[in-house]
Amino acid sequence: MVLGLGAALGAAALFGVGAIMQAVGSRKVPTESELNPRRFGAFVVALLKQPAFLGALALNLAGFGLHFVALRLLPLYLAQAGIAVSLVVTALLATRLMSDQLSALEWSAVAGVVVGLGLLAVSAGDAGANVQHHGLTIGIIVGLVTIAVLGATASRSQHGVSTALLGMLAGLGYAGVAISARLLQDGSVSELFHSPTLYTLPISGALAFILYSLALQRGSVTLATTPMIALQTITPAAVGVFVLDDAVRAGWWPAAIIGFALSAAGSVVLVRFESVKH
Repeated sequence: MVLGLGAALGAAALFGVGAIMQAVGSRKVPTESELNPRRFGAFVVALLKQPAFLGALALNLAGFGLHFVALRLLPLYLAQAGIAVSLVVTALLATRLMSDQLSALEWSAVAGVVVGLGLLAVSAGDAGANVQHHGLTIGIIVGLVTIAVLGATASRSQHGVSTALLGMLAGLGYAGVAISARLLQDGSVSELFHSPTLYTLPISGALAFILYSLALQRGSVTLATTPMIALQTITPAAVGVFVLDDAVRAGWWPAAIIGFALSAAGSVVLVRFESVKH
């Protein structure tokens, strides 16, 4: 539990800094970029020419390494809630580096995320076993195809609705990363390479990263990030509890629910700090 929670917090710190750099890099790419076979390559090349985006990519990869450890050791609801601390990191950095100010509500949100994570940590039971689940694996594959098709359609529009939809699809992609990480079996290298989730994991992450970049490029960070955070947190938590046997300590269900709600609500309030001042 201690190792897993430490890994989740370390990942949150890296994700918090990476979010600012990703926003900077994404907004320097022409806004006519869209997710389709003809322009996808050009869009990726344009992103990779941005030093800030490359820095964000490096931080996100390092953060994912720590997040992966947390996903393997903790119940999914705790591992995902721990990532919400990344918004606290971004908000506090904004106050130091960008001369930004936190309102009373936003300081309350910072406290809410911290207290919520503490409640989840003390109420968490054992994580479910890391085993294959064919139904979930098929669901992830079908979901990835659906996300890619919907993302290609939404990316053709510059409307605010497309920003929210791309953020939502990115959140579902990151949820696929978390679920895939839990479905990887402990075993030999041969068994690992025969596991479909070994491949759905990086595909989910790459697709979500691109979709979130497209969302940041089109509209407000709040509109892009709020649905992403909601779905990447709630979806794996529900799957973990109802399908993968993630446990809560006996008698601690109310504390776990309150803790999860506090973390989620605080994250939504702090979303604006993922924006970047000129």
